[in-house]
Amino acid sequence: MKTNSTNARLVVIAGPEKGATYPLTSDTFRIGRDPRNELAVAHVSVSREHCIITREGTGYLIRDLDSHNGTKVNDLRVQEQPLKDGDYVAVGGTVLRFLTSDDIVFEDRPTDDTVTLSLNHLHPQLAAADQGALLRVSSMLHSFHALYRGRGSSVKSRLERYLLSLILDIIPASRGAILLYEETLDEPSSFSVDDHQAPTHQPVSISPKLVKRVLSEGCGLVVEGAAQSAETAPDTAASSLLLAPLEIREEACGLIYLEGRAFSESHLQLLVAVAQVASMAMENAFHVEWLETENQRLEAELYPDHHMIGESAPLRDLQRNIARAAQANATVLILGETGTGKELVARAIHQNSPRSGKPFVAVNCAALPETLLESELFGFEKGSFTGAMAQKKGKLELAEGGTVFLDEIGEVPLQIQVKLLRVLQERQLERVGGTQPVKLDIRLVAATNRNLEDEVRAGRFRPDLFYRLNVVTLKTPALRDRPSDIIPLAMHFAARFGQQCARRISGISPEAQAYLSHYEWPGNIRELENAVERAVVLGTDDIIQLEDLPESIREISKPAAISRSIPLQDAIDDAKRGAITRAFEQSRGDHAAAAKALGVHPNYLYRLMRNLGMR
Repeated sequence: MKTNSTNARLVVIAGPEKGATYPLTSDTFRIGRDPRNELAVAHVSVSREHCIITREGTGYLIRDLDSHNGTKVNDLRVQEQPLKDGDYVAVGGTVLRFLTSDDIVFEDRPTDDTVTLSLNHLHPQLAAADQGALLRVSSMLHSFHALYRGRGSSVKSRLERYLLSLILDIIPASRGAILLYEETLDEPSSFSVDDHQAPTHQPVSISPKLVKRVLSEGCGLVVEGAAQSAETAPDTAASSLLLAPLEIREEACGLIYLEGRAFSESHLQLLVAVAQVASMAMENAFHVEWLETENQRLEAELYPDHHMIGESAPLRDLQRNIARAAQANATVLILGETGTGKELVARAIHQNSPRSGKPFVAVNCAALPETLLESELFGFEKGSFTGAMAQKKGKLELAEGGTVFLDEIGEVPLQIQVKLLRVLQERQLERVGGTQPVKLDIRLVAATNRNLEDEVRAGRFRPDLFYRLNVVTLKTPALRDRPSDIIPLAMHFAARFGQQCARRISGISPEAQAYLSHYEWPGNIRELENAVERAVVLGTDDIIQLEDLPESIREISKPAAISRSIPLQDAIDDAKRGAITRAFEQSRGDHAAAAKALGVHPNYLYRLMRNLGMR
């Protein structure tokens, strides 16, 4: 790149020599730890002969001298590269700015009292105060520590606010704004405003003509008499405007806008210089945000969001299958007992699929009568039946682009199964009372606790619908098949219900854990959740005790893991045996009469006697 080699120089913006300027007056300029170099940097991160800058015709070339830590230009490690005006050179912990001395190019003052300064040129004789302010902005913007102080907003938005604050500290403006544009100049994609010491916030109105001029010509502007200008919004507090373009990836796609009472050409110089420094910092911020987004995407692929507690082998297999099934668009059939978390699996499939940004609509097919289920699924037209006062879209139509979860699909009547089959085959439906087909873009996930093959053989489920549903089949394991997950699940529920009840639950006693692990859980996770909620609500200690658990769990045969000496539970069991023995004696061995005397169901009495070891 052609430069004015007579006044080329290096400005140290970070490191031991910060603030120093080194003119490039000779054909070679060496940098290294050796004192004989033109720039000697006494630091272990710098090699004795680190790099050299040589004059090549009208330009300059930097070459790394096989240094240990390398030489970077604009944050990229280089072996040999031409230098252009404004490049940043990093040598160990020292950062240099390469500058040339082209003059400022001013246009003749237009009739609208506008002064223009080209973004590609910088005046070599900025005032000393302005040079100090520019160095301060440069060093602070390129120190990313400031960008990470606040969380909850993006790196880019934090940088915009930080940059505005710095600019308003060094240029006497009443307020400022940063505008970023993506495709058109009609509306900015990003808009940050800072009212410097203003008691109330006023909206900023910027002339599109000025925006187009700044971005198309790549120039800075001073607009005098802005309050009376037809191009700008009236503002009695501002009589002058200052604008400078921001270049990101070598394209002018944003600008810095300042309002004030009077701006000079030196203010325009300084703002254009700040814009050059800020452009590189903002490009880095865009890159950091992209890296963060990409990292989140990769983490989501490695660790899909399923909200499932446990580490057992059956659960890990299910999680892997969820991750695979989520990326496809195939219909999924989830099989499993009641209470095993089939809807949780369906939601995990949706959340980790490309449709995650669209609706997830769940329908419990067993909870609705046939007539209501049909209108809920398919919708209806106005006047299709008594009470149909207006057209209504069904659940399938409302889930456009997303996922429909049909729970208890085995309960759907045969008549509605025919209509569901058409939805799966044709991807369209007809509303109740309608004649026009409605196109659908949905993914169907169904679940049942029934054996659909048995239902097909019994004639209660259509075989063609079964084969359409049975594309990808997932089976949720019963809780008894994953005993290692029982205690982690119980602890999770205890913490959740403890928070809801404003109680501190610090754990579960060993005896209670043994009984929980030994119980077969016919109601699976839902039964465990209810048992823990009861223990939290009725318990009085911060640790869930055995007596806090439901009686059905405490009545099982004593787990082998429990020591024989549990005085309270043994006394309770002995009292139950005595009461049962007396009831049988009084009823002369009649089981039904004994159960009636005890006030329990005969089946419950059978189970209780078996658990207590009685015949």
